[in-house]
Amino acid sequence: MKITVYDGAETIGGNKIYVEERERGVFLDFGMNFAKYGEYFEDFLRERSVRGIHDPLYLGLIPELNIYRSDLIPSDVDLSRYPKLNVEAVLISHAHLDHCGNAGYLHESVPIVASAITLAIMKAMRDCGRPGPGGEVTYHSQKQPCEDDRVLKSPQGKNFPYIGRDVVCVDDLSDELRNFICYKPGQDDKNTKKLEAGEVCSLADSNFPFEIKAYGVDHSIYGATAYVLYGDTAVAYTGDLRMHGKLRDETRKFVREARNVPVLIIEGTRAGRGEDFNVSEQDVYENCLMAVEESKGVVIADFSPRNFERLETFKEIARETGRQLIVTAKDAYMLHAIELVDGVDRMEGLGIYGELKDRREKWETEVVMKRWEELYVDPTEINRNPEGYILCFSFYDMKHLLDIKPEGGVYVYSSSEAFSEEQEFDFLRLYNWLRTFNFWIYGFEIAEEGGKLKPEFVKGYHASGHASKEDLRWIIGQIDPETIIPVHTDNPGWFEENFENVKVLKDGESIEFN
Repeated sequence: MKITVYDGAETIGGNKIYVEERERGVFLDFGMNFAKYGEYFEDFLRERSVRGIHDPLYLGLIPELNIYRSDLIPSDVDLSRYPKLNVEAVLISHAHLDHCGNAGYLHESVPIVASAITLAIMKAMRDCGRPGPGGEVTYHSQKQPCEDDRVLKSPQGKNFPYIGRDVVCVDDLSDELRNFICYKPGQDDKNTKKLEAGEVCSLADSNFPFEIKAYGVDHSIYGATAYVLYGDTAVAYTGDLRMHGKLRDETRKFVREARNVPVLIIEGTRAGRGEDFNVSEQDVYENCLMAVEESKGVVIADFSPRNFERLETFKEIARETGRQLIVTAKDAYMLHAIELVDGVDRMEGLGIYGELKDRREKWETEVVMKRWEELYVDPTEINRNPEGYILCFSFYDMKHLLDIKPEGGVYVYSSSEAFSEEQEFDFLRLYNWLRTFNFWIYGFEIAEEGGKLKPEFVKGYHASGHASKEDLRWIIGQIDPETIIPVHTDNPGWFEENFENVKVLKDGESIEFN
């Protein structure tokens, strides 16, 4: 067996780990490396989709391999000079972009393996977004060369369908989820592009080079999965996980099942962090509840996209304080997708923000509005009764305050700290919005450091999605592997300092096992 970490060995995120045996192999995740992307791109400077894989390949944002979608190769890119791997699947650990956001680049014959909830979330993300080619994970718009064959275009119309990728579900695959994966809202309209779905099946019906066991784990997004691959050598891969959320017993179960697996590929997000204590979801609930109880006016709750566990926390806070939790239409569509998996109606008691726009996408009109049109709340109603609502808004939703026109309120930041200069700039912009509307802020404050304004974060309003150093020690001690391969970390040296059997790989390096 041979393991190659093509990306994610030296950064937090961007995992692309290839495990092969007898010239057959699978990728463990194929995520976007935000650290590397940030060296070249930002919100208004992105890679050019009309150039296919040219830009990310040239800049080293995806590995130099001959494994990419045939329709994304412009005439001035020659993949034949790169190694061609026999990639039989990509195993997605969860639906965060740093783990799945480049999977759309992979050759169209490579199936996705994931949990039912992860598949539902990724399909919903694709339906209600306009990603570049790398983010077209569950289905993509087939590109064709223009007259200048260095330039690629996506033809429109019913004769040019979206192409669905084959999908393998590691747990129960309901008929409702299958239908959701195979259908794009609006495709029944005349002259509209259809979705030509790929094969959708369960893990038991698939044939891969390894026996694959999947285990749900605790993380800041539903559907997170760890994997154990059994070949000549057994390999356990944690994906991202923690032990202080509501699903911590799931993580413990994975650790028990992976005991004595000889090779452990483990995330180390918090290995480079100075402080090492866990804020639990209960701590977050209590602190955020206190902030809302003390508030006058409208409340904004800002937490990570698709952190549905945190959404449930604020839903309970809304109940306790006599307010209604308002989500965006995209959030409602995501909750609809998850309901197709577990049958839980998480929209009960919620409202949907009635954004002022000139047109609405089909996913909203045919699904969200069809199911919950009566739940839409107009911004003027929020203005009239500000103390009746908690708004699930992020930085990118601050523009809606111009329509609500609140006269003061409370903003609760319940997400991760800024880890780049650009993110710090975003907080300064956010601060300007909040100051303009006289919001009292919980979770961060702006302070002067070295003559510059910078955000400082207040503990207790956010629970990390990752295991602490103490928990990493416990996980490794319980599994007791012969070899530890740290990934998803900017401090792999911490593992070498604390364990004897560590193999630190750089991006592109391999290790073989007999």
